Amino acid sequence: MHIAWLGKKSPFCGNVTYGREVTNALLDRGHRVSFFHFAQEENAPDNWPDFQEVSIPFLYKSQIYTIPTLKSSKILTQSLRELRPDVVHASLTLSPLDFLLPEICEELNLPLVATFHPPFDRRRNLTSGTQHLMYQLYAPFLANYDRIIVFSQIQRDLLAKLGVPADKVAVIPNGVDVEKYSPGTSTLKAEIGARRIFVYQGRVAPEKNVESLLRGWKQADMPEDSKLVIVGNHGTLAASLMPFYGSEHGIIWLGFVADEQRRIDILRGADVFVLPSLVEGLSLSLLEAMSCGLACLATDAGADGEVLEQGAGVILNPQRVSSQLQTLLPLFYDHPEMATLLGQKARRRVLERYTLSRNISRLEDLYTQVAQKETVNLNLKLSNRI
Repeated sequence: MHIAWLGKKSPFCGNVTYGREVTNALLDRGHRVSFFHFAQEENAPDNWPDFQEVSIPFLYKSQIYTIPTLKSSKILTQSLRELRPDVVHASLTLSPLDFLLPEICEELNLPLVATFHPPFDRRRNLTSGTQHLMYQLYAPFLANYDRIIVFSQIQRDLLAKLGVPADKVAVIPNGVDVEKYSPGTSTLKAEIGARRIFVYQGRVAPEKNVESLLRGWKQADMPEDSKLVIVGNHGTLAASLMPFYGSEHGIIWLGFVADEQRRIDILRGADVFVLPSLVEGLSLSLLEAMSCGLACLATDAGADGEVLEQGAGVILNPQRVSSQLQTLLPLFYDHPEMATLLGQKARRRVLERYTLSRNISRLEDLYTQVAQKETVNLNLKLSNRI
């Protein structure tokens, strides 16, 4: 099957990782992939496969949203007309093109699938309220896609309340390559001179609530041979936090680690993974840590609580992260057997529900369904013209 994938290759974010992992897996299974992305003569990041690429011009691009040029829809339409893929899959980039795609694909008689990524939280706070507006904005347009993929039942229910037909929404969670992300040896503790390592991997952004993690760590007054490792982009927020939460408190800021194997080594060398987010979709960083056998502490923002339910990890209240960590972090330091047991449960949960292989099989089934439906619809159109 030939899939035209519309997504992102930069800047680094969950959407980028999702696109790389899924398209790699589709190619491994013998499918053809044409990758459409907003680009202007940039070098591809590591670990991307070789496939036919179509560059879409843009005016502005960030981790959150993209502004295309006026020519972008014409370039996209013409490229799809020439390539004639079996399915178009848009890993939505929060750009105006997202709203035009259904019309473009209907004109070309191409089945259209979307993955809807925006994070959310069931609680009402300033950040979650902003995300809820995003869902309200997109819902009428998502109803025009042939299928919408979300990562959890919670997201499906939310879109249903906003008027998206339930039969159009498929729950296919993020998946992890459990062979690559697996327990293993690491020299991390020897490198940084630590007995226990706690780690956060992700963007250092307000919605990730990293300051609450840092505050909880500082208040816990952890022993000198325990370290908190922060892996993520050093933006303006990180720069404002680092002077107050530094090496004198046992906090190590590694910045963005581009090499995937190095990120895996960091996870393998750690004891506990902490994700304090205020809003989430379904965190790939959390799933990767679980797959590596780490004990995981995460808020129940988005679908992360669903991932850790029934003892697969510790679920934190997003509004009480600091106070809860002040109690929990010393417990995990003093009782490493707790981390070992929770890490084993986390790994089992991923093997049961969140393997990339199983989810790619579900995606292939969905592609087949929408392609067959489009063929039937096209035949009906042709017969009506005769």
